[in-house]
Amino acid sequence: MTTQFQERPLFGGAITGTIPQGWLDASDLRQVPNHQEIFLSSTTLSNLIVEINEYVSAQEAPPPAAGSAAGTEEEKIGVAAALYHMQDLCDEDDTMEVINAPHRVQLSRLAASSSAAGVTISAFAAVVKYTTPKKQRGPHQHQISTNSSGDATAGSSAAATPQKSVHGSHFLLVRLPEKETDLLVFVNVPHDEFDAQGDSGALAREEALASELVGRYIETIDVVDWNLFG
Repeated sequence: MTTQFQERPLFGGAITGTIPQGWLDASDLRQVPNHQEIFLSSTTLSNLIVEINEYVSAQEAPPPAAGSAAGTEEEKIGVAAALYHMQDLCDEDDTMEVINAPHRVQLSRLAASSSAAGVTISAFAAVVKYTTPKKQRGPHQHQISTNSSGDATAGSSAAATPQKSVHGSHFLLVRLPEKETDLLVFVNVPHDEFDAQGDSGALAREEALASELVGRYIETIDVVDWNLFG
């Protein structure tokens, strides 16, 4: 089934974004921080987060890995900043695997509006996978977890359960140096629900949806009111 997308005003209409039809605005369910917009799939645990973050400077960004692809200094710093933000999403015991390394992309709509506003932009897309170890529990203890809508769910740990939790994250970083802002878009796809069903096809389709959603942001994201960034 083909997913339909719709444009959506974000941050009080200051930014134009895109969401899949049928996804839920998390702010209708719980409090969301002012620097975030969060949308939840109505059928899976996947979610979309658009986040306004502080600009990562060249001094803060990690040095490029040995053998990394050549590029301009701006591109190298942008790639390093993307890795910085992706690593920043990890908890202490998490591991991150880079599936598609950060690479520069051209933003179709934002390029025109940023030029008119005299704002320099650059953007980088990537895909990573996070693995989180699950803590050991006694045979009669219950596992308490939080789903993407913030609701707690419980399940018995008496049955055999995987010892790790995996989710994919499809990522877009938009850098606005004059505004000292990094705008982040990431689509998270938890694997556990699909692994529990043994449905690799459904997982592949969900990952493809996440990739397409980031692609839609590359095409359609726009800033309507630059005063959002001060």
